Amino acid sequence: MDNDAIEDLFSGLGPVRITRLFGGKGIYHNGVIIAIELHDELMLKADAEFGAELAAAGCRQWTYTGSRHGKQVAMPYWSLPDGASDDPGEMESWARKSYAAALRSEKGRS
Repeated sequence: MDNDAIEDLFSGLGPVRITRLFGGKGIYHNGVIIAIELHDELMLKADAEFGAELAAAGCRQWTYTGSRHGKQVAMPYWSLPDGASDDPGEMESWARKSYAAALRSEKGRS
């Protein structure tokens, strides 16, 4: 997904900044990472609260096999709900929830 398409997808939330990250792209709003694009898939950042909502919507959490002991490692990023990328109003709602989750995560680290 090119940067213009990502900016368009998040336009309901407001301006986003896109940087290279994990061999993909990090998507930031107001200086807080809210999503990543990796292997041509866009994933929203979530905390436990928002992750439960995404799971209920049928989304998949990003996991990978760690190099230590070969265990699955879960990352705080989830696939988009079906149809979100085709409906600007729905995408805006999910993006706002992702931003709120990212703010909660940032607050918990300070």
